Amino acid sequence: MTSQHTVLLVGGTGRTGGRVLQQLLERGVAVRAIVRSASRLPADVAGRPGLTVIEADLLALNDADLLRHARGCDAVISCLGHTISLKGIMGSPHYLVAGAVERLCHAIRESRPEVPVKFILMSSVSVNRSGGLDTYRGAFDRFFMWVLRGLVPPARDNQRAADILQGIGTGDPFVQWVAVRPDTLLEDEVTEYSLHEGLVSTLFKPDSTNMGNVAHFMCELATDQAVWDDWAGKLPVIINASTIGE
Repeated sequence: MTSQHTVLLVGGTGRTGGRVLQQLLERGVAVRAIVRSASRLPADVAGRPGLTVIEADLLALNDADLLRHARGCDAVISCLGHTISLKGIMGSPHYLVAGAVERLCHAIRESRPEVPVKFILMSSVSVNRSGGLDTYRGAFDRFFMWVLRGLVPPARDNQRAADILQGIGTGDPFVQWVAVRPDTLLEDEVTEYSLHEGLVSTLFKPDSTNMGNVAHFMCELATDQAVWDDWAGKLPVIINASTIGE
């Protein structure tokens, strides 16, 4: 992918989303970043060639504006998440991530692209693949997650967002997708990492994942067709290579 291609990014002011934004620009990719506050973007991206900043609340944007921002994009990356505070976890909107996924996928379909747009979602290992495919998760872990989704809105939101994508399937003519599932996030840069189709650790003995590694993989998905072909329609788990077997 070159600067002739365009990625629509939401959540670019977050800790992982900011890294995605920086890495995309370093690769020469044009980025349209929808942010609620431009002042929260990484300081070193201001004025960078290829960056278009759209200061708006994604969930409040009217359909026509969102369609205009989505039209012509090769990929859409969502790094949206709930703020880690009592208000951020328990307050509205309870379905920030799922609502964004729903609206963005609708806008992509309305734009009727000639080639399916890549939708890349930052998810979590708390999210299950449909059909009971995450067999590594035992009965106690499954019960705990069931309780967690009932009590904590972000856990329910993340699962609903992934369910929307899994419901699209792999044959949609306008949207293809990957939901990236990191484990415990660390504020570190790019190192070696490994990718797995299913879960590789339990909730109570987690692995770790550098934010830089999550950003790198998401950028690889957006820019490298071979990587995309390997993971399209899947929920890969990404963990630091150094944590394997610990």
